[in-house]
Amino acid sequence: MKLLLLTLLLMTTEPATKTFTLEPLPYGYDMLAPEVSEETLRYHHDKHTAAYVNKLNELTAGTPYAKMTLEEIIEKSDGAIFNNAAQAWNHNFYFATLSPAPKTAPEGALLEAITDQYGSVEKLKAQMNAAAASLFGSGWVWLAEDNDGKLNILSCPNADNPLRHGQKPLLAIDVWEHAYYIDYRNARADAVQALWKRIDWKKIEERYNGK
Repeated sequence: MKLLLLTLLLMTTEPATKTFTLEPLPYGYDMLAPEVSEETLRYHHDKHTAAYVNKLNELTAGTPYAKMTLEEIIEKSDGAIFNNAAQAWNHNFYFATLSPAPKTAPEGALLEAITDQYGSVEKLKAQMNAAAASLFGSGWVWLAEDNDGKLNILSCPNADNPLRHGQKPLLAIDVWEHAYYIDYRNARADAVQALWKRIDWKKIEERYNGK
């Protein structure tokens, strides 16, 4: 009886260790076709993103990082822990940016900011396309907002993202080969151009407006 009570006491007082889980896609695997195929989404989400989450759990087990959020880990870590935490976060953000029925153009305050800084939405897209095509190796191209409210296009290698630079991410383009190679082979520029048909400006507006 005493042993049972001790066991129950330990179970109720021992702090729980947080484990990171793979977030489900917000749409079906076949719902972004033809711009992003079902096969690409299954590999991109179920294999590549899952691998980052699993590796992060392995690396952080028994460490203070296990009880942090992904954002906190990104701010405080380096090396393999940072890479896997950032990639897990980046992919969740990226998948949430896409939609089977996207809003195809921004409005309101975001449109005004884009027009003021880049001249037009099409000119912004052209600059992001160029950044994606010219980024050497693997990485991400972001539209982000800095502390002064200025929009910035960031070309980030590997797992890097705006959070690491004190900026608020608004839009992400994944230019790792696993994001497009099944559908477009080595034609990264074509993949990025097609992706705009699935980018949901409603979601970007919500981020910009702080929702």
